[in-house]
Amino acid sequence: MRPVFAELAGQQRVINTLTEQVDQGEPTHAWLFTGPPGSGRTTAARAFAAALQCTQTPAGCGQCPTCQAVISGKHPDVSFVSTQKFEYQVKDVREIITQAQDKASQARWRIIIIEDADRMTERSGNVMLKAIEEPPANMIWILCAPSPADVLVTIRSRCRAVNLSIPATDEVAQLLVRRDGLDPELARFAARASQSHIGVARMLAKDEAARAQRENVVNLPLRVTTLPKAMQAAADIAKLSAERTEQITGTDLQLKVSELRRANGLSEEENIPPGLRGQFKELEENAKRFARRASFDAIDRTLTDLTTFFRDVLTLQLKTNTELVNEHLREKLTHYAAGQTKEKTVSQIDAIDQARKRIASNVNQLMALEALMTRLLQNPGKR
Repeated sequence: MRPVFAELAGQQRVINTLTEQVDQGEPTHAWLFTGPPGSGRTTAARAFAAALQCTQTPAGCGQCPTCQAVISGKHPDVSFVSTQKFEYQVKDVREIITQAQDKASQARWRIIIIEDADRMTERSGNVMLKAIEEPPANMIWILCAPSPADVLVTIRSRCRAVNLSIPATDEVAQLLVRRDGLDPELARFAARASQSHIGVARMLAKDEAARAQRENVVNLPLRVTTLPKAMQAAADIAKLSAERTEQITGTDLQLKVSELRRANGLSEEENIPPGLRGQFKELEENAKRFARRASFDAIDRTLTDLTTFFRDVLTLQLKTNTELVNEHLREKLTHYAAGQTKEKTVSQIDAIDQARKRIASNVNQLMALEALMTRLLQNPGKR
């Protein structure tokens, strides 16, 4: 294996495909990397870009200045694009296309990696389509999305597909031990609790507060035993999400406003001239879009963790004898599983999935969470 691909746990088939393209020297001009969250699609895109630009033989050493610059996001000929908004606007895509017109200054290829291509609307995707169909010379597009279905069919039909799978728990744990020097037992817990999501696993292993927060979420069904407690749990989740969002978006907006003031020679106290108010207004609008996405992402992560509780319960009820995601809660999960039917557990999992879809479609978050918590009550007759 080329060193640059070392962080792609359990993706040997993908590594073989990308290595072959690098060695041939004439890679396809447009790629679509897909895979579930945690499969490493963005990591694979970065590694592929580094290998393409690497000047060593064989290419993909992972250690030369070129490889290091690409991986760290500092290479002038490799751009990493993502949006802080809930979705790409047409204007955003046109700006990306403008970047693609720049010729490579230091390497053979001009590469643009769009890390969240699934956030393109039909309109913005159609604008991107023409750029993919008629790319400038030595231009390579790499689009990343959870699945091919998340990208316009006209775009994905013009890209070479690379599908990544979720690696095994042991493979993720070994990667965390090898790369980050983590304790094997903690690494395995994090790999299992994250459901093999490499990024989340690393966060859980290194951040004690994150582990405590997750533990609080997965124990929630054990605490929510009455309707008042269900309502309080919904309010707590919504409040936590709002606080996180305000912390992230407030700081981000403040920094960008300060940067725009400095760029236009304005002090922090100086009034904004009428001719510049449109730019500051646009910053505020973008911050609102970012807030919507950040809020959704925070709640979605919480609901994903919550789902693992009920999947473990169903695993016990079906007597599959497989390892649980929350193996450390086996005794409590076993007791909970004995108190209800398999059909009830399936309905609880469906309720969480439905809540995620409602929140994604911009339904009032607190109302959606309250409706969810009432359906998660093991004995809804209790008050």
